[in-house]
Amino acid sequence: MTEKIILGIDPGTSVMGYGVIKVAGQKATMQVAGVIDLRKMSDPYLKLGHIFERVTSVIDSYLPDEMAIEAPFYGKNVQSMLKLGRAQGVAIAAAIQRDIPIHEYAPLKIKMAITGNGSASKEQVAGMLRRLLQIPEDHMPHFLDATDALGAAYCHFMQMGRPESQVSFKGWKDYVNKNQERICRPPSK
Repeated sequence: MTEKIILGIDPGTSVMGYGVIKVAGQKATMQVAGVIDLRKMSDPYLKLGHIFERVTSVIDSYLPDEMAIEAPFYGKNVQSMLKLGRAQGVAIAAAIQRDIPIHEYAPLKIKMAITGNGSASKEQVAGMLRRLLQIPEDHMPHFLDATDALGAAYCHFMQMGRPESQVSFKGWKDYVNKNQERICRPPSK
């Protein structure tokens, strides 16, 4: 059975998320998910140094085979984009230093891979990851930045080859027909 560890990163300048999944064959499980909290740091260069140290520490602790990182989305505020790009670059540099291949995914691609909806909310992504990775409620990360990072890692897992499913479906209608027990219906009056 092939095993692979994937580190996911959700870049941020206030809170940066990270998540590690372990892939065994066609099954993925969460190893860890958390955040690098930078909100109390005011010096932008010290923030970048802290990001580098913490990402390197996560890499050294979990020894990922690959890293998946969310690409910055294009906003109107150039200064915010520059800061976010620097944070992403420092996380990438930590992976390069450890010879870890890097894969970048747009937020839309990650949301599509996880939920099937490119405009899904962070809460929807977190809920779907909880089901896909079978994470008990009391083990769910508190920060959505951490689940976004898990989403990047899981998106990469999906790109490696479709996970196995016990049943195949030809679309939503076929899924609904084969899963009547999962349908929530309003109570009868």
